[in-house]
Amino acid sequence: MKLTVKTLGLAAAFSIAAVPALAQEKVKVGLLLTLSGPSAVLGQHARDGFQLALKDLGNKLGGREVELIVVDDELKPDVAVQKAKGLVERDQVDFVVGPIFSNVAVATHKPITDSKTFYISPNAGPSNLAGKSCDPYFFATSYQNDQNHEVLGKVAENRGYKRVYLLAPNYQAGKDALSGFKRHYKGEIVEESYVPLNTLDFQSELANIAALQPDAIFTFMPGGMGVNLVKQYRAAGLADRVPFLSAFTVDESTLPAQQDAALGMFGGSNWAPNLDTPQNKKFVQDYVSAYNSVPASYAMHAYDAALLIDSALKATGGKTDDKEALRAALKKADFKSLRGDFKFGANNFPVQDFYLVKVGKRDDGKFQTEIVEKVFDDYADAYAKECAATN
Repeated sequence: MKLTVKTLGLAAAFSIAAVPALAQEKVKVGLLLTLSGPSAVLGQHARDGFQLALKDLGNKLGGREVELIVVDDELKPDVAVQKAKGLVERDQVDFVVGPIFSNVAVATHKPITDSKTFYISPNAGPSNLAGKSCDPYFFATSYQNDQNHEVLGKVAENRGYKRVYLLAPNYQAGKDALSGFKRHYKGEIVEESYVPLNTLDFQSELANIAALQPDAIFTFMPGGMGVNLVKQYRAAGLADRVPFLSAFTVDESTLPAQQDAALGMFGGSNWAPNLDTPQNKKFVQDYVSAYNSVPASYAMHAYDAALLIDSALKATGGKTDDKEALRAALKKADFKSLRGDFKFGANNFPVQDFYLVKVGKRDDGKFQTEIVEKVFDDYADAYAKECAATN
């Protein structure tokens, strides 16, 4: 009898000991980002922003240790699909954070969400994923693609620009960009020009702009494309003649290469490094100290993505097995965003403020975008009404 009791006691002891061991199982997060090629800097900002958040959270999310798996989608949708499948099938991640580009988001959306893995975008916000193809497992901590571009359309309309030239790369986000601009701009579009993704020579487009003499141009040209366009635009003598309106073209990912060529150029954003809140000031200071560069919105959104996951896991007691409870906790967005106002709309895209920003130079000699004026307040995207999946 004593032996039996002792054995049972040992079994109970092992059972009890197993509880905290299970509770300490690492939460798995896959970062699916563009980390090579001309636009690699965008993915690097997102990666660094997420890792900075983890550091600030004590390398835990919802009290659980984190296993972070970082993969490069190479800005190739077919490659991204295979790597996404690897994350959900082989690595069995609890969350995928990414991507940067919308063509990758569209390609990888189904294999990730069909597996009932939560997909959190720190940048890409294609219109179809905000509207008819929305999904309860897809969240964006960034914006719907159109919105930053809508800022410049509204500004161009308000400033009385009668004739505007539009320029974007020929893929989903480029089309969303120009669609967004036109939502609030009612003047004449003198030309709507699309160039192949990763175009680096814009001489023919600049010659066309010089010949047409528009009141302004609006462009979406991220990464290395934006670096070259801005330098060539300034070198062509157009910067002082035709106002340069843009989104994701002059920002903290491109400014280290553009430098003085971008000074005074305008952008649209939901945030800027000089946003005057204690939390944001600390984030920018810590990011500059850690990476010797000013953070771009990609870094801010990825930082917020970590805060979002942390808040959801805290609400579920660290558990990920009850998908509905975890989805509801994500939807609640019970965290303080670096940008200030933040909540999710019906389609799991943010409702937030948007600003006109302008390139300036910091006291330390680095370049950053700075807020000029608020253009939209608590602004929801135009596609949320088409989303039924999360209503």
